[in-house]
Amino acid sequence: MVADMDGSKSLVSRRQSARDQKIPERVTLKKEIGVLSACTIIIGNIIGSGIFISPKGVLEHSGSVGVALVVWVLGGGIAALGSLCYAELGVTIPKSGGDYSYVTQIFGGLVGFLVLWSAVLIMYPTTLAVIALTFSTYVLQPVFPECEPPYLATRLLSTACILFLTWVNCSSVRWATRIQDVFTVGKLLALGLIIAVGLGHICNGNYESLRPQAAFSMEAVPSVGQIALAFLQASFAFSGWNFLNYVTEEVVDPQRNLPRAIYISVPVVTLVYTLTNIAYFSSMSPEELLASNAVAVTFGEKLLGGFSVVMPISVALSTFGGINGYLFTSSRLCFSGAREGHLPSLLAMIHLKHCTPIPALLVCCAATMVILCVGETHNLINYVSFINYLSYGVTVAALLYYRWKNPTLYRPIKVSLLVPVCYLCFWALLLGFSLLSEPLVCGVGLLIILTGVPVYLLAVHRPNRSQTFRRMLEWWTSAGQCLCYVVFPQNDAVETKAPSDWTDSSNMAAHS
Repeated sequence: MVADMDGSKSLVSRRQSARDQKIPERVTLKKEIGVLSACTIIIGNIIGSGIFISPKGVLEHSGSVGVALVVWVLGGGIAALGSLCYAELGVTIPKSGGDYSYVTQIFGGLVGFLVLWSAVLIMYPTTLAVIALTFSTYVLQPVFPECEPPYLATRLLSTACILFLTWVNCSSVRWATRIQDVFTVGKLLALGLIIAVGLGHICNGNYESLRPQAAFSMEAVPSVGQIALAFLQASFAFSGWNFLNYVTEEVVDPQRNLPRAIYISVPVVTLVYTLTNIAYFSSMSPEELLASNAVAVTFGEKLLGGFSVVMPISVALSTFGGINGYLFTSSRLCFSGAREGHLPSLLAMIHLKHCTPIPALLVCCAATMVILCVGETHNLINYVSFINYLSYGVTVAALLYYRWKNPTLYRPIKVSLLVPVCYLCFWALLLGFSLLSEPLVCGVGLLIILTGVPVYLLAVHRPNRSQTFRRMLEWWTSAGQCLCYVVFPQNDAVETKAPSDWTDSSNMAAHS
């Protein structure tokens, strides 16, 4: 009896201590993302650095202003088709992790691990590095108006930005989403300024480059391979349309809000991108745009005069929000991979008080730092775009296979079969011609993905690991827990219930 009373007192004291430290009763990822924040996550992740650096690459490979604009419009259309497929997958398999979680669920561990491996190793750290470098370039451009900013200065400023936003994301999900909301509005205002000034310039009769005769004039007709590379450059600017799927478990009522946010965000971005490019071409000749290292700055210098300093500031704010969005979502991919046993278990833990995946955020931060030290922006975009499209295609193919394998499974959203088929046809053509046109870039991308096969077989799939390896993992996990103050989260029912058990809408409603 005394022991029971002592135990009760101990339990009460532990609970009181937890309340004093403001530790939540339930340690789990918090559902704090409403439909507005969901839209800003998608728009904020898509509109990063791409619209400020990709126009140069799209124009270079397409050969003319007219073809470049067609590429931008079609790129948005293809992103819309892909987003419809992801909307179906997101509400059918409501788990964080996006492509990785869906492919793992449908095709099994190896294919899922390869998607995870390429994303964690190269895709998202590289994208983060490119956005951070764009941020630092535009911030420093007014300081070095006659030349490119120094290499070391851009790297140091990029590093400082990534470290600060990593700290914010480690401290609070709410802080991170509020930053995303504010800076997404800011970047839309910045692009709105570009569009308004450009349209005003057009209304004054200044649109020589946009006249049909000039827009489609070219020195040489681009090959199909060059057009494919133009689409890859545009796809980099559109990358991020699937990122809300990485944080599904933190979305309020995901069955309703996830598809709604996708349907709103992708058309908005496509319209904004097309109008922004029209504005660029209204003030710059193709030669001027290709010669510019900072397209928006050149645009501002030509049309805004003494107010041209607004442009680099606006772009810096835009890319700052993009970095925050990529850190927020890519860390959830590491978290999901660790939860499935494909990455060290420490990365599946969250902070006891803040409920944020601190170890996963630190890994994303460190990987980006490494990428910052190597590579050139244009080549990095080609590598990332190829791997991105490969991942998208595998995921959409998984949707078709899942329909064939589980035809009676309840799906809150079920898109027309033409949508994934059309997407996959375009995907196959794009990757095929890209491979013919740039075999080295595509070959390196494939090699990066395939290096994950031996890693999976030796470190993940291998049932009997050596005692030394196990001890090292245990020590690393224990040390990481002490340093980061993290524990495994408690799962919601919807995260643990098998998709095969979701047979009707009532079951789904019970978990929404």
